[in-house]
Amino acid sequence: QVQLVESGGGLVQAGDSLRLSCTASGRTFSRYAMGWFRQAPEKGREFVAAITGTGVNTYYTNSVKGRFTISRDNAKNTVYLQMNSLKPEDTAVYYCAADSQLSKLLTGENAYWGQGTQVTVSS
Repeated sequence: QVQLVESGGGLVQAGDSLRLSCTASGRTFSRYAMGWFRQAPEKGREFVAAITGTGVNTYYTNSVKGRFTISRDNAKNTVYLQMNSLKPEDTAVYYCAADSQLSKLLTGENAYWGQGTQVTVSS
């Protein structure tokens, strides 16, 4: 069982930066691919970014490439999402996600989810 706790959300202006953190329970953190999804009001949950257990490989949805960076610190059981040049369309609840299989994580079929953290970007 893996428990995920997000932090770092908030209200910012367009063009600002924000860093989300997600800390996981357990001693096998490095065995899990980690990712971030988001859900805007009245929309479905969408994939944002993912990172493999070693941190070598990262994946992004096209709309955030060049603006968002996912990283992880396995010694701290934490994954980060650095969000730069934020836009109003980035407004959503952001969810941390984990699975031992990257393929499941990339399709949102992962086993574990955090409770979500709100990010609001004003224009």
